[in-house]
Amino acid sequence: MDWLRQLPIGQYVDDGDARGEGGGSWLKRLDPRLKLVWTVAFLVTPILAGPLWRLALVGLLLLITAVSGLPWRLWRQSLPLLIALALLVGLLSALLPAGGGAPASLQRPPGELRLVPGSPGAAAPSRAGLPWELVRWGPVMAGPLELGPLVVTRRSAELGINGATLLFTVIHSANLLLLSTPPEELVWTISWWLGPLKALGWPVERLGFTLLLSLRFLPLVQEELQNLLRSIATRAVNLRRLGWKASLGLVLAVGERLLANVLLRSEQGAEALMARGGLWLPPDRLHQPAATPSGASLAAALALVGLLALRWKVGAL
Repeated sequence: MDWLRQLPIGQYVDDGDARGEGGGSWLKRLDPRLKLVWTVAFLVTPILAGPLWRLALVGLLLLITAVSGLPWRLWRQSLPLLIALALLVGLLSALLPAGGGAPASLQRPPGELRLVPGSPGAAAPSRAGLPWELVRWGPVMAGPLELGPLVVTRRSAELGINGATLLFTVIHSANLLLLSTPPEELVWTISWWLGPLKALGWPVERLGFTLLLSLRFLPLVQEELQNLLRSIATRAVNLRRLGWKASLGLVLAVGERLLANVLLRSEQGAEALMARGGLWLPPDRLHQPAATPSGASLAAALALVGLLALRWKVGAL
């Protein structure tokens, strides 16, 4: 029942907890400000980009994960599940009807069209351009019912690629950032980038402190959910015998209990904070940046510049 602990999604794992498996990850030694910019680049560059660029970003993320030096046990279960989910979303997007757009208006009047008959010995005119339908299966039999053909058009294939790659890029890039960056460094990084907003009266320190509390509560939420699932497994509840109404009531009861336990933990954390005076350290004291950037940080900065240049040149493909 400790499967939630085997999927450290959104949790920082220290080198001391790696059990000797790749303890020195270069990804953890990068400047957190640079890692945040890389994550934003993975989230922003797919906008208005072509399928080739989106697939290239997925390949780049997989390459970074493979050579990051992070322990294999950190992503051997979460990464295949994420890939399967992305493939499922992409397959559904490609097979479901994409819908057709409204017919475009004619740019020239039909009277200007002139059909010139060819010579008797000339070959028949061939269709020009790329085919609109890529794959057609059908009709499909689903038991006694006969469904229509499954058609994959260029539009639906593009939707499938965009949906699958965007889901994988958003989740995995953020997960890599949280796995390799302590919450204190992440809060300091966001506060550093939002520093100019202090002149406008933005509560940057309070925003950073709220983010730090949110990151600290993620393991508590997983622990509460695991305890509730363990209690259901201990009672050997059979959802098939309960029926769909009783099963739905059980799921709602578990959700209500989970929300109540999380709110109770939040209240206890607030009382503990108030008992200590309700003070927090400023972000500058949470993390002290290195005096000189490391070689890995300089290489990552140059690679980021190259990534943005490639996006400008070939991102529309």
